[in-house]
Amino acid sequence: MNWGRSLDLLQVHCQGEIGKVIVSGAPEIPGATMLDKMNHINTVDDSLRRFVTFEPRASVAMSVNLLVAPTRADADAGFIVLQADRAHPMSGSNCICVVTALLESGRVAMSEPETVVRLDTPAGLIVARAACRDGRCLSVSLDNVPSFAEALDKEVETPKWGRIKIDVAFGGVYYALVDVDQLGLDIAPANARLLAEAGIELKALLADQVSVAHPVLAGVDDIAYVMFRGRETDGAVRTCTTLQPGRVDRSPCGTGSSANLATLYARGEISVGDRRTSRSIIGGEFLAEAIGETEVGGRRAVLPRITGRAFIYGREQLRVSDDDPFAAGFALSDTWGPQVDILG
Repeated sequence: MNWGRSLDLLQVHCQGEIGKVIVSGAPEIPGATMLDKMNHINTVDDSLRRFVTFEPRASVAMSVNLLVAPTRADADAGFIVLQADRAHPMSGSNCICVVTALLESGRVAMSEPETVVRLDTPAGLIVARAACRDGRCLSVSLDNVPSFAEALDKEVETPKWGRIKIDVAFGGVYYALVDVDQLGLDIAPANARLLAEAGIELKALLADQVSVAHPVLAGVDDIAYVMFRGRETDGAVRTCTTLQPGRVDRSPCGTGSSANLATLYARGEISVGDRRTSRSIIGGEFLAEAIGETEVGGRRAVLPRITGRAFIYGREQLRVSDDDPFAAGFALSDTWGPQVDILG
């Protein structure tokens, strides 16, 4: 078989959330910085994103991470998160997948018992510390970008649930954080479809009622996700991040856990050195720790550290054919949900 051009990917999941990693074959993405490259994908040419995240080569419940050479001298590698709706500046679970892929594939040299990997992302530099043994990553701790609360207890009007309160916070992307009991639901696998539909409906409503713009990162100017949260009896936070076009994150969500940490910090409920466990809809866990404080554009911010684990479960090769009738991909509402039309 004449393969011609192809993309090589490692299949990785973090606490059940798939975050595949393109390790070779991708085209060069223009841009002087990683943020420029992400904005190019989102505003100029999204053909690669569509090729790897849509059917028939992909499914709705996954992300794909594009490995690129770093644009800054203090980084070992760079990556951009590709999802069904757009390219995103940062994701904790995907970052853990990328670190695991880099180290276990030998693309970055592994040192035991700990390897430090510095990643260039559109959101900024991420420093990851991987606990390593016998060629495996046993856990990855991410020193995430500064995270801050934009609004606390903001009231929004909804036709279905009446007036509810949300927190808006940045944890690598912007989140609307909603206490799930306001919707009369709890975070459980049986409610995944209801939560997904509620999150997408709320995101659409918030677009008309809440505006955000990162004070430093140009182009990071929308609420990327709605994350539902609940309090567990052991003090953990149960999380459920909802993603376009209508699904829930299988992991506890690293950037969402960072955003939630920022709201706790803003309320004075935690201090530097405090930790919280984030638990996903299927029971996976991240540890979220406040390791410092800083300021971003006049906003008081916390420095989060997120710890979790990823697993490489396979490899795949995608053939790139000029005569493929579905090179741009497609999505159908039978699996992608009723909001599939937002994908264009």
